[in-house]
Amino acid sequence: MSLLKSASVVSFFTLLSRITGLIRELLIAYAFGASATTDAFNVAFRIPNLLRRLFAEGAFSQAFVPILAETRTQNGDEATHALINAVGTVLAISLCVVCTIGVIGAPGLVWLMASGLQETGGFEAASVMTRIMFPYIGFMSLVALSAGILNTWSRFAVPAVTPVLLNVSVISAALMGAPFCRAHGIEPVYSLAVGVMIGGILQLAVQVPALLKIHMTPRIGLSPNAWRTARAHPGVGRVLRQMAPAVLGVSVAQLSLLINTQIASHIGAGAVSWLTYADRLMEFPTAMLGVALGVVLLPQLSRAQASGDIHRFSDLLDWGLRLVLLL
Repeated sequence: MSLLKSASVVSFFTLLSRITGLIRELLIAYAFGASATTDAFNVAFRIPNLLRRLFAEGAFSQAFVPILAETRTQNGDEATHALINAVGTVLAISLCVVCTIGVIGAPGLVWLMASGLQETGGFEAASVMTRIMFPYIGFMSLVALSAGILNTWSRFAVPAVTPVLLNVSVISAALMGAPFCRAHGIEPVYSLAVGVMIGGILQLAVQVPALLKIHMTPRIGLSPNAWRTARAHPGVGRVLRQMAPAVLGVSVAQLSLLINTQIASHIGAGAVSWLTYADRLMEFPTAMLGVALGVVLLPQLSRAQASGDIHRFSDLLDWGLRLVLLL
């Protein structure tokens, strides 16, 4: 598949994701407005989303994909599968610990993100929904692992289309789950939190057939012995070391988002929701170009660098820069 065609495929599905995301936000705004309960949902959703952008799709992908592509180029598929198994095991066990801590410490996380919700009355609802949605970071980290593998094998369509499933799930929750909750005396906004969790499960489930097709499904062990064996793999250490500077780079934007949310929570009920709606509109065009080119070019650049093909590396970088400037 040509680079332009690959970028077009990713851009199309990213556009579809952004369109369904806008529909999702429109429905939430229409059904719930900008209120204390909507603020509570947006804050609760931002906590796992911030960690997803920081560690899963951000630092982890930036560190894992180049090492994966290099291993495949230099050592073949068997060694690559061993790396995938080791990274998958360490990631899965780490996520179990992080999600447990996140669920237990949800009120503290909400206070760090938006302490002003204590004044507007949305703090308790945000804590409950954080507990419901925090495992979403676990599913999305495994989705990032799967997407990195598929992108390295130039299977771009499945990872690109998965965010649509989250939007469809939340839209369904707004249309069907909210009336059900309302009829049974449950706060309707809780249905959105359940929709997010179902969306995370669907995003991971849809990756499995694609991984089976290329025979690269991670074999994950959850025992202490499996952890020690996986942690001893040299590729795992390399991924962790390369994640450190990547976390620093990605954290700048996420720290800004955290500060904005904290300030908005003290302005009054609805302010966090207004900020969220505006943020979604701002992000709409960004992904059309940046996300698509990054997804397509990163594995290609990594393979060129691993094989020592400087001319190929230069040509790829030149192609990407020219396309960015043209568009």
